[in-house]
Amino acid sequence: MELQCFGATGEVTGSCHLLTVGGRRILLDCGLFQGGREDEARNLAPFPFDPKSLDAVVLSHAHIDHSGRLPLLIKSGFKGTVHTHHASRDLCSVMLRDAAFIHEKEVEWVNRKRERKGLKPLEPVYTRADAQRAMRSFDGIAYGEVREILPGVQIRLHDAGHILGSAIVELRLREQDREAVLVFSGDLGQAGADILHDPAVVSAADMLLLESTYGDRLHRSREDTLDEMHEVLDLALSGRGNVLIPAFAVGRTQELLHLFGEFFEQWGLRRWQIFLDSPLAIEATEIYLRHSDLFDAKARAMFARDRKLPILPNLHLSRTPAQSMALNRIHSGAIIIAGSGMCTGGRIKQHLKHNVWRRDCHVVIVGYQAQGTLGRQLVDGARHIRLWGETIQVNARIHTLGGFSAHADQRALSDWLGHMRVPGEPAHGGRPPRVVLVHGEPEAQRLFAAHLRARHGVEPHIAVRGDRLEIPSRPCAR
Repeated sequence: MELQCFGATGEVTGSCHLLTVGGRRILLDCGLFQGGREDEARNLAPFPFDPKSLDAVVLSHAHIDHSGRLPLLIKSGFKGTVHTHHASRDLCSVMLRDAAFIHEKEVEWVNRKRERKGLKPLEPVYTRADAQRAMRSFDGIAYGEVREILPGVQIRLHDAGHILGSAIVELRLREQDREAVLVFSGDLGQAGADILHDPAVVSAADMLLLESTYGDRLHRSREDTLDEMHEVLDLALSGRGNVLIPAFAVGRTQELLHLFGEFFEQWGLRRWQIFLDSPLAIEATEIYLRHSDLFDAKARAMFARDRKLPILPNLHLSRTPAQSMALNRIHSGAIIIAGSGMCTGGRIKQHLKHNVWRRDCHVVIVGYQAQGTLGRQLVDGARHIRLWGETIQVNARIHTLGGFSAHADQRALSDWLGHMRVPGEPAHGGRPPRVVLVHGEPEAQRLFAAHLRARHGVEPHIAVRGDRLEIPSRPCAR
């Protein structure tokens, strides 16, 4: 039994891991690389394995850095099934189509330049037609359901509390007279976050593939984060400016809308016009509302009255480009939620162009910003940014609200691992599983590894691209 890591190694995008057991090959996630141009160029490179040789894919959740290369995988010859949660399947149907649209538009823009230079046109990573065909390979699974997807390979999905349908993947493996439990954390959410349940506890594993996005830090408390959002809104209102919120279309947008509903009067939101300027986020929110059975009790009660958009009296949905461009004429009193969450594309770039040079503008960063992204430049204090070949001065106030993260922090990741033991070991004093760290930047992983050594006595392996790791196994129980 062997695991190879081909993505999210020393970085937080491109999640992709290949499991081999009993001659079967199962891919865990197949995500896009995101960041600068060099990072995104890797999406066009051939896969480091033959897609035709794969027997199945197990997808932890719908975020593009985990799912975004699936249409290319299928286009390249994969004939098996993509197993994922029902809600992740529904979200992928809109997210992969949106990703394909972005690929097509970017290539169209590049090809106009190439044509003028007499160069051959490029092809997009995949098209909307490819994305639509890919959805035929998806099969939905409920949390807690045990399913044998291949001989000797059983999976069970547990709620990861990260976004709708996000899963911790538990794989029970059997090869000849040996067996093992491999657990893939996917992306773990924060306990106590809005809308979704807390991450489920998984008690047994021989090997744990563990995310480490925030392995080097602790998030601000929820109370402090809510107070900070309130302060930003009051400050922006007194200065008569706009508030721009780059937000991931899936997860962060829905959490913001939920909070705006919960604190509508307390935060004075009646005095604002709120715009959701993202067709993808609008569709994703509608999918969230259709799956309200997955919400925690508080969110279910809040959304029981309104299971369709808009859910706020002053929420405006900008579906068309014309509706989006009309927002450029608003100079004050607008809260604009738009993608992309890292400012690498989408409508937020247009709003930054028209607002970020204004001293009365406030930009609220509510999610992770990968290295090489425009959002990371803003967080790091850039005084100028480049948009469509134009240099724009940054005079806006940039606020980073880390407490809104959909990822568990160091303490939460460590606590979650602390519940896990090798199968058959006692809950107290038993051996923890072998830990492999993925989905984190190098410094975060280094500090997290040191923390886990000190607290749990484990020696984590920090995954390197191309790693071949033997999965610890045990004689099959009789």
